[in-house]
Amino acid sequence: MSDVRVASRYAKSLIELAQERGILENVYQDMLLFTKTVTASRDLGLMLRNPIVKHDKKLAVLKAIFAGKVNDLTLSFFTIVTEKNREAVLSTVATEFLTQYNLLKKVQKAQVTTAIPLTPALRTEINRMVMNRTGMETVVLEEVVDPAIIGGFVLRIGDVQIDDSISTSLLRLKNKLKDNSYTSQL
Repeated sequence: MSDVRVASRYAKSLIELAQERGILENVYQDMLLFTKTVTASRDLGLMLRNPIVKHDKKLAVLKAIFAGKVNDLTLSFFTIVTEKNREAVLSTVATEFLTQYNLLKKVQKAQVTTAIPLTPALRTEINRMVMNRTGMETVVLEEVVDPAIIGGFVLRIGDVQIDDSISTSLLRLKNKLKDNSYTSQL
């Protein structure tokens, strides 16, 4: 079974268990902390995926790092996953957990790239556009400023990209002029 499918099942189980116990928000914060820690420490990620390091050593490292910082349910989850020899997928489980949590809470992440910082009115308009397009109730907007796009915006919502930038429009116009379909044929 692929790592993503396994991670998705573990994440779904963890969400359901956290909901039953009424600690979903705490577990969400724990998964954010875990993702941030693994991203910041390349060695930790490599150690978790290394088949040579024994499972009990991996669990000891996880407990040393996260004991007292995460909820008991999260620590128990780490223990169960490690005992099942699946610690290599823990970072994928955390990512999948965050994705499923956002779907559950109707939160959509999006990235907008503009030539200048967004004004509050434009930010509201972009948020409204994302909500209308996805049907989600909340939008978490990541703003990127890139003067190379000259003007307009590039909006990324998941796998979809809406490119309404001037640089792209100029590129399309340049390619259209290169086509030169008005050349007479002899």
